[in-house]
Formats: sequence, C-alpha cells, structure tokens
Amino acid sequence: MVDAGAETVAPTRPLRRAEALSSTYRVQLRTPESDPDGKGFTLADVEELVPYLADLGVGSVYLSPVLSATPGSTHGYDVVDPTTVAPELGGIEALRSLRAACRAHDLGIVVDVVPNHLGVDVPEANPWWWDALRRGPESPYFSFFDFDTDPANGCDGRIAIPVLGSPEDVRELAVDTSGDEPVLCFYEHRFPVAPGTGEGTAQQVHERQHYRLVHWREPLLGYRRFFTVTGLAGLRQEDREVFDATHAEVRRWCAEDLVDGIRVDHPDGLADPVGYARRLRELAGDDRWLLVEKILAPGEVLDPAMPVDGTTGYDMIRLIDQVLVDRRGEEQLSALAERYCGGRGDEAQVHAQSAEIKREIVTSDLLPELARLARAVRREAAAGHDGAVSGDVAEDTLREALVSVVAATPYYRADYPVLRGTLPTILEDLHHDRPELAPALRLVGGALARGGESAVRLAQVTGAATAKAEEDRLFYRLGRLVSLNEVGGSPGRMGIPVEAFHLAMAEKAVACPLTLMALTTHDTKRGEDVRARISVLSQIPGEWAEFVEAVFAACPPPAEDAGYFLLQVVVGVWPDHGAPGERLRSRLHAYADKSMREAAVHTTWTDQDETFESGVHAWLDALLDEHTDLVAPFVARLSPAGRDNALVAKAVQLLAPGIPDVYQGTEVWEDSLVDPDNRRFVDYGPLASGAIARVGHPKFTLVRELLRVRREHPEAMARGAHVPIPIHGPAASDVLAFTRDVDGRAAVGMIARRRTAVVPAAALAGTVALLPEGTWIVRPDGTRITGRVDLGQLLSDTPVVVLGRDDTPGD
Repeated sequence: MVDAGAETVAPTRPLRRAEALSSTYRVQLRTPESDPDGKGFTLADVEELVPYLADLGVGSVYLSPVLSATPGSTHGYDVVDPTTVAPELGGIEALRSLRAACRAHDLGIVVDVVPNHLGVDVPEANPWWWDALRRGPESPYFSFFDFDTDPANGCDGRIAIPVLGSPEDVRELAVDTSGDEPVLCFYEHRFPVAPGTGEGTAQQVHERQHYRLVHWREPLLGYRRFFTVTGLAGLRQEDREVFDATHAEVRRWCAEDLVDGIRVDHPDGLADPVGYARRLRELAGDDRWLLVEKILAPGEVLDPAMPVDGTTGYDMIRLIDQVLVDRRGEEQLSALAERYCGGRGDEAQVHAQSAEIKREIVTSDLLPELARLARAVRREAAAGHDGAVSGDVAEDTLREALVSVVAATPYYRADYPVLRGTLPTILEDLHHDRPELAPALRLVGGALARGGESAVRLAQVTGAATAKAEEDRLFYRLGRLVSLNEVGGSPGRMGIPVEAFHLAMAEKAVACPLTLMALTTHDTKRGEDVRARISVLSQIPGEWAEFVEAVFAACPPPAEDAGYFLLQVVVGVWPDHGAPGERLRSRLHAYADKSMREAAVHTTWTDQDETFESGVHAWLDALLDEHTDLVAPFVARLSPAGRDNALVAKAVQLLAPGIPDVYQGTEVWEDSLVDPDNRRFVDYGPLASGAIARVGHPKFTLVRELLRVRREHPEAMARGAHVPIPIHGPAASDVLAFTRDVDGRAAVGMIARRRTAVVPAAALAGTVALLPEGTWIVRPDGTRITGRVDLGQLLSDTPVVVLGRDDTPGD
C-alpha cells in the first residue's frame, strides 16, 4: 500500500560528461615557427598550465585547432593535414600526455575542429590538394574538394586559382626541375605538374594542367572557399567518404577517450549542416559535448534538428553587452552618429545598409559563387522541364533575382528546418515589390523547391554574403556605439530591459542548458573589458558629445566617420594612468589599418588610399602624443564604471545558464582588439605563481570564486533554472539579480547594479532584494544575509555580489 502523504523524490540521474565540464578555459596554440621568438605555445605548454587552471576552478581546457596547419599559421584554422595532430605542437603523444595531466587534476579537454575547409595557400603543404591539382579527376582526393569544373566557369573546365598579379604575369611562370618531379612556379608559389606534362616552356606546361593560374582580380574561381579567402578551400562533407577521411583523427580521439567535447568551426559553410551534426554525434557518442559555431540572429534559435548541445556563444555576448547598455542614451548617441557618421545607426539603417552591402559583396567578391548558383538554377530548371522559361530569362535578370533573395534573407542561411517559410515569404515579397523579376523568381523558386544543388548553393552564398557584409564591413562602419558591433550582435538595438534579459536566460536554461557562454573569443573585434568601458558612453552621452567636439576641434581627423569610430576604441583601451606606451600605440595603428580597410569607405584592402591612411595614423599619433590632456581625464571618468561593467558582465557569464568559457587571460583586466591582437601570448608567470591572487585583483578574485562555485554546484549549473530575484524600490530597474534553482530550491545567485557612472551606490538605499528563503552567504567574504536586503548597503563597495546558500545544519 502506498502512503499518499509520503514525500517522493525523483532519483537524480548521473551527470552527462558534458554536464560535468562545468566551464572551459580557451587557449590559443602556436607553433614555434609562427612565433618571432621561436617559442610558440604548444600542448606541452598547456600541460604546464594545468595545475594553475585547476586551482583557478576551471572545468575543462579548451584547445584551438590542433591538427597540422599551414606552416607558420598563427591560428590553426588553415588545416593542411586533418589526419595528424601537428608535430610542431607535440603530436598525438603530447595530446595523450595533456589528457593524463588533465585527468590527474579532474579537468576535461575540448578541441576545436574545422570541417568546412582546408588550407591551400601553400599547396605543397597540403597532400590532398597537391594530388588533386596534379592528377585532376583521377586523384582520389579530387572529389573531396568543392571544385567548380563546369566548362562554363570561364576556365575551359579547369580549376581557376587566383594568384597572378596581372593577366600578363603568366609570362613570369617557371618550371623547377631540381626535384624528383617538375614543379610550376610563380615567384614563391609552387604548383604540381601532371605526369607526362612537364616538357616545353613554362607557359606550355601551364596550359596542360588541370588548373589555370589567373589574375586575382578576375571573377574566376574553381572552388568554393571560406567566405572570400582563396587560401581556404571548401570540403564536401556531405560525402560520407570525405567525412570519414577528414574525421579519422577525431574518431581516434573519441576511441581513446582523449577529449570530452568538440567545437565545430563554421558549419554554415557546409552543404548540409544538420546532416553533418548527426554524423558527428554518431561518431562522438551521446555523452560528449558538441558545439557548433552557429551565429544566431536576434530571435533565431538553434535548430533542434541538430543533435548538438549549443552554439559557441555569440548570442550570449550580444545579450550581456546589451543588458549593460543604458537605453536612456539612445537618442543622443543616434544624433551623434547622424552628425559624424551620416546615419543614426538604428535598426532601419542597419537593415538597409546590410542589404545594400550584401548586394555589393555578392556582385563583386562572391561573383564566382553567384555565377555558379545561377548555372545550378538553370540546370535544375531544365531538368524540371522549365527550360522554356529558363531560356526567356536573361542572365543579368536571373542574377538580380538571386542577389535580391540573398540581400533580403535575415539569417546567415535560411534552409534550417526551424526556418521553414523564410524563403517563400521572401519570394512572395519580391514578386510584389519587383514585378519585373517575376519570370526569374519563378525560375529560382522552382529550382529551390526541388531541394537540390540550387538550394545548397544559395544557402552557402547567403552565409558568406552575410558574414562579409555585416561582420567584415558594416560593423566597421557603424559608429553609434561600437561595443555592440560584434559577431552575432545587433548594433541597431540600444539596450535590453532587465526583465527581457531574465526571460531570455530562463528560456536558455530550458532549451540549451549546455550551450557555451562566451564573452571574448578569437573572433571578437574588441575584448570584453574594452566593450564594457565603451558601453559606459551610453550612460553619459552628453559628456561624450562634449569630449568628441573638443577632440575634433583640437585634433581634426581626416574623416569624421573614421575618427568617431576609432575614438571610441582609443578611449576603450587607453590605460587608467598615463598615456599608451609604444606597444599599445603599435596595436592601435594595426587596428586602425584593419578597421579602415574592412569598412571600405575611404580605403580598402585591394585599393589602399595611402594619403588617407597616413592621415589617420598621423591623427592617432597626435592624440597619443599631444592631446593626452584631453583624453586622459575623460578616460578617468569612464574607467571606474567600465570596470564595474566588466565585473558584472563576467559574473553574469559565469553564473547564467550554459557552460562559460574564460578566454585566455580574461581572468584579469584585458584590452584585446580584433585578431590577431586577441591571439597574443599571455604572460602566465604572475598568474601561475599566485602573485595576482595575493594582491586581491578584483576580476581575478571574482572569476576564481565563480568558477569554484560552478564546480561545487554541478546540478544547479547544468540543470538549474534561471530565476530572477524580486527587486523593489526606486532603483529596481538598475539592478540585475537572479538565482540558479534546482527542483525549486535556489542554490547560488548574484546581485549587481547597472549604470554606475550615473547611479552611485548610495542611490540604491531603499531599493531591496527579496532573497529566497534561508540564509545566504556573500562569497568570498562570508557575510550572512537573509530575507529583505537593502541594496544600498549590500552593494556599497562593489558592483556585484555572489551568493551561496548556507547549507549548514539549522538553516
């Protein structure tokens, strides 16, 4: 007989391996060859860090790509041999040794893999690429690459390789016969020669190859690439043979249990991201943590058809950055953007500019991909008996229809199952708005409906166009508040209400409790602490306006839009005391070069305006040398609130639903900018020695405490709900507070204050937090609090407190 009054407790299932990871610490590996000092940062160096990371409270070591990459690679995403762990990093034995060391300290290992492409900048370094170029279709690796050998590609069916400086440079080719086989050379570039074709002049040899070297400006390309990077050639992962060959080493890692998690780089470039994820899950097993670098637009969700645990966290960066922005500053910042940058930077402008730039990208940088897509549409139309219609549609009209579809697509790609209906709606709208395109749209719609090559090519072009248009161009033009111009960001929006943030976190706890929570990555354009300081401008837009006017009057930039953008970065990285040293000066100049050329307004990578660029560099030097009396006081005004923002952001990242990643060096203050700056070496001496811990560094103390909290409360962190703490009083909207609850019982939590540049701690007097029942301990100082807590007192000396339930007997 069952006692109806007896309490029943559901048995707790063991934590999945993924759930037990707790947190990650991302390190950037570097081969000695890529390091000017010849030291590099290898797997053995990571192993030396393991005791420090374990003491910090980290759950897992998160490695950048470890497979053999292009010689001298500084990042590892240009893999040339996916079957080996790079010998320069220590090889498979070093990975095994690291695994043993991590196990001894109860740490997991997560590894980054790159399925979309291989590095081909140095052809002889990539044996598969070399053989495919040498033997053409007879090579077993020819089908591995996404080659375009359609005779209509403009290269007589050969593989176009854009490397020549001009069409006439074909005269500069030479044949090197010093080795076992002849090699075709163009200065430092070397290419294979097909068997039996090495006789005659270099030009005659060139004409006999399966490839054709062309001028890099010609709109010819014989292979799909990563975005517009010709040195990264796309792979056909939709072919099971290719998947098996490129994942043989990953399979070994799983078979030997060398890794606990896998991070997948750029799945949106693949023909079938969902199918790829399913194959990878089958290979890795249900227990391992799988993440995909999927950039979600605001309102977009990770497709549940992908059997993965989450994304790499760009969506989390967006939410945290937005919740720290003061919405009250929107109107003034928009007016300033209109004055200095020619547009208000609101959503309407962002969407319009994004669509316009997508058009520019598709009809220039991605023109070979557009041509290939158009050919696929015509082929599938002919196969579907729409040949008559196809013949009636001019090529430029068909391309305009395709460009219009790409420009109107609001996501990186719209073919995920969860986004069904997106493309039909776009076609419907275009029929209404552009009736002259109706025959071409009929052709496009008919081809897409067949779900063949056209649908795949469209998705791949859309993703590349969106990335290039937004991440690599528009986000270097928008100047309203550059801290929001991040990958996956929404700079057209200015702030998010606290209650909307809580709801987003609550939904994340249910839908993707094991997603990665990032704050800085190797792709962020400004590091977390730089963004945190720049976001303070939203709190003091009036003071910012006066500062800009004073700076531009004393030191006019060569163009106000570029100056306004760069000035935000300058104040974001300016040291708390004194002026920037030579190292920071050099980094700012490198950042200015990249940001100006990516923006492609006054200068570009391919058509550099040396006069304009020199003017910008002279302006920066003048700021650093002659106008520190203007900049330093304003930075002193920003810095305290910037550090408050940084601490609040870090606390949210480390306590919210998901698995947080501490990017290398971000356990202390950091001032990184866009890559390669954010992949600089970290000096671990003061960290590993305990010197930083002994001085009570505020960010380090917070990070260590929260990482340890996560390891102490695995259930709450892996499965707990995100529950807002009720806040009442005049400053309630400036407080961010929540707990992580398991089975309705709060385990840990945090309370933080926002807008600290304009709302002093004393202003929180009379604003109270209603804590969950029981006694709570403020960590790490041990103060006990309970019930109704006045936040003016609790947050008088700090912008954020971490709470842990007191589970001592009697509580």
